[in-house]
Amino acid sequence: MDINQSKYRELCETELSIPLSSRAWWLDATVGADRWSVALVERAGKVIAAMPYVKKTRYGFVILTQPPAGNGLGPWLACKDAKPTKLLSQQKELMTNLIEQLPRFDHFVQAWDYNNTNWLPFFWKGYRQTTRYTYILPDLSDETSLWSAMQPTVKQDIRKASDRFNLRVRHTDNIDEFLPLNRNVGIDPKWRRGYSDNVARRIDAACKERGKRRIFIVEDEQGRPHYSAYLVWDEQSAYGLMGGANRDMPSNTGAGSYCIWETIRFASTVTKVYDFSGSMLESVERFFRGFGAVQRPYFLITKTPSRALSLYQLMRSR
Repeated sequence: MDINQSKYRELCETELSIPLSSRAWWLDATVGADRWSVALVERAGKVIAAMPYVKKTRYGFVILTQPPAGNGLGPWLACKDAKPTKLLSQQKELMTNLIEQLPRFDHFVQAWDYNNTNWLPFFWKGYRQTTRYTYILPDLSDETSLWSAMQPTVKQDIRKASDRFNLRVRHTDNIDEFLPLNRNVGIDPKWRRGYSDNVARRIDAACKERGKRRIFIVEDEQGRPHYSAYLVWDEQSAYGLMGGANRDMPSNTGAGSYCIWETIRFASTVTKVYDFSGSMLESVERFFRGFGAVQRPYFLITKTPSRALSLYQLMRSR
């Protein structure tokens, strides 16, 4: 373990503003302790800025990237209470310092947490940005308001699932009950999960140890599963991390909407915000938006210093 990683682990134990997917234990679970490191800025022996990254080597190219599951990485900065002009100056200084600490790479790609809204210092260093979107419920404190904000069709699906089809939601502590459904994850067939069963099991073990996950299964009166959802959370937000459906079951039962509504209701008992974990697919976006969720942009930050790799990417895009 390098010294920066050790310091970052200590920071993650006390700094609750670090997003879940940027925490040391999450990186351990998703990629392994030997495959990630972190750039740090310290003042007076205290860490005031950090940016973890995952390092891969593929076909001889060095790639700095992120875990296969989670909401993204990006810089964490401890300068949030300054006045606006001073804040931007501090952000520039700290981000520049973080950038300069990164090891040599051929390609850099990270999807940042949506709370990171200033990528300008990265632009000045030759990085590029693509805007993507997630959807959130910013306030889980009032269930009546959450229900009122949903589109009528979603409410109808929830009622239909419970009243007409007699579906029910149960919780399971067994990840192997969830995984077969998770392999059929997509509402949209274009969507494919970017992680293996082994990664899902490691995430589950780490979250279970910390009491930060719940698995939801929607089933009928015969005990047949229709839909599933895997919820994780920290002190600030819950994340709809994984899901899945039984494609042998009818698609018109409302099981998906019913399942997600139950995850939202539960999330309101353990945290403040619900993050649907984003999608750029039109059908998935429409599904999330139906729950009254608010759109939040987040940044995909990239840089490709390698000419050979840049040429390859250009040829693929044509």
